[in-house]
Amino acid sequence: MKLLKAAMTVFCMSLVGAALVPGAKADDWNKKTVVTFSGPVEIPGVHLKGWGVLPAGTYVFRILDSQSDRHIVQIFSQDEKTIYATILAIPNFRLKATNKTAITFRERPAGQPEALRAWFYPGKNWGEEFVYPRAKAVALAKEVNTPILFVAVDVPLEVSEPIVSADSPEVVALKQAPIMAVQPTGEEVQLAEVVTPPPAETEVAMAAVAETLPTTASPLPLFALFGLLALGGLLALRVAEKRMS
Repeated sequence: MKLLKAAMTVFCMSLVGAALVPGAKADDWNKKTVVTFSGPVEIPGVHLKGWGVLPAGTYVFRILDSQSDRHIVQIFSQDEKTIYATILAIPNFRLKATNKTAITFRERPAGQPEALRAWFYPGKNWGEEFVYPRAKAVALAKEVNTPILFVAVDVPLEVSEPIVSADSPEVVALKQAPIMAVQPTGEEVQLAEVVTPPPAETEVAMAAVAETLPTTASPLPLFALFGLLALGGLLALRVAEKRMS
C-alpha cells in the first residue's frame, strides 16, 4: 500500500513538472528573429531617411505592438542599436509551419532589389504580411504583376529619427489607417478581394496541431508521456503487491 501511495505522489509531481515546462520561445513575445540578407532588400515605410533599401547583411526583426488584425514590425541593426524601419503588417496564414524563420519577397526585374513581402516566425502558422505606402504599392504591383497591400491614407514614408514608442504619432496612424490593395492595372480594391479571410478558429487549431505536432515544444505531449509511464508503473506495483500479500 505504501508503494502505491508513493507511486501516486510521483505521478502528481510528474504532472506538475510537465505543466511547468515552458514551450520553445514561450517568453519571446516580440518574436525577435535574426535575419541575414544575401542581397539588397527594399522595405516599406516608415523607415529611416535613406534606408528604403537595406543592404546585404544581418538584421533583427521584432514586433513592437500587435492587435487582432494588424501588427507593427520593427527592423533593427544586428546589434539592435538602430531601428531602420517601423512597418505595418497584417496576419498572413500558411498551412504548413516550419521550425525555421521564413522571409518571402516580391520578385522583381533583374538589377532591382527584392521587395519584402512577409515574415513567418519558426513553428507558427501566422506570419506578417507587410503593407506598403500607396505610391510604392502602385509601382510595385505593376512590376511584379500581382496585387499589393497599401495604407489608404497619407502616412510618412520616412523619418529622420528612429521610432521607439508604440505611442508615437506614426505608429498610432499606422494602427488606425485603413488598408486596401492595388491591382497591377492600378485599380484600387478592398482588402477582402485579394486577401483570403483567416480560417475559423477550429480549423486553424486543427491545422496547427496537424502540422506542428512532430516538432512542437508544447508541454501537452509530456502530459501524455508521463501519464502512460505513471499508469504502467501503477499497474506493475499492484501486481507486485498482490504477489507479496
